[in-house]
Amino acid sequence: MIKCGVIGLGRFGRLHALTLLTLENVHLTAVVARRQESVEKLLEEIPSTTGYTNLDTAIEQSGATAWIVACTTSQHVSVAQKLLEAGHHVLLEKPIANDLKEAERLAPLVKGDSSNLMLGHILLFNSEFKALRQEASGRPELTHMDAVRHRPASIVHDFEGENPLHAAMVHDLYCAQALTNAEEPRSFSCQYHLTTNGQIDLANAQLIWPSGFLARFSASYMTPAGMPPRGFDRMELFGEGWAARLSPNPRPIQIWNDEQAQWPLALEITADETGATGMMIEEQRCFLRVITGEQMVPIGARYQDGLQLQRWMNELDRIAIR
Repeated sequence: MIKCGVIGLGRFGRLHALTLLTLENVHLTAVVARRQESVEKLLEEIPSTTGYTNLDTAIEQSGATAWIVACTTSQHVSVAQKLLEAGHHVLLEKPIANDLKEAERLAPLVKGDSSNLMLGHILLFNSEFKALRQEASGRPELTHMDAVRHRPASIVHDFEGENPLHAAMVHDLYCAQALTNAEEPRSFSCQYHLTTNGQIDLANAQLIWPSGFLARFSASYMTPAGMPPRGFDRMELFGEGWAARLSPNPRPIQIWNDEQAQWPLALEITADETGATGMMIEEQRCFLRVITGEQMVPIGARYQDGLQLQRWMNELDRIAIR
């Protein structure tokens, strides 16, 4: 029985906690948040666990040795540092930190194979992307990738200053990293589109690898209210003599009424009283296998992969044409 804890009880932290409850040989012994109200709200759904507002107390009293860190990014390094220093295993939601220098502070504590620190990259465990990686591994090498990830235009106003490069495109960059076995690109280019008040609402980027594989990425805050509430994602992959296309968001189910269409499954994540399915539970299963030594941390979820992605984004942001 592996004793687990979840730190950070926002949308993703709550989903992590609910999903852990459905796994065999796992005991959720702690949920941790800064605010007592957040703890009490989740305990109404999960009365079988214990809530804490002090991380040191949770580490000392809960008995958990495996932790999922889903708090705000600004807290990631300090929280992960405490857990790693205590000798615990950590699944850390990405990004590692707000900047590369801060993320590198964890380096002395992370094992060479990253087996004590796995990054939360759920798209690695998306069923379509897993199938795509398997198909690509047995076919002629990649020549081109085209990935788009468009989100609602309202984000520009609701979250002023949020760059779609960091908030949306990063997911497709992780996918490209996994498809290229974390090989370093030889060329970067990037362009931003700005709104009339100077906000970035579109990021386009191009990366080229030494093999000649060229990947194009587009991420925006441009979809109108009548489209799916989480926008849409699409990925196309080409190799010599073959091609593939993914459309994982929104999922195929669609509901109509007199007012507006609905897309109930924007993401492949389900966690409720009937159980859990999708990419989050597969990510957690992988984390547990890493803890028990049954598998290595996959490419794209290692600490060094997170650092590499932050270097890529820093370079894209540095050279972006506005």
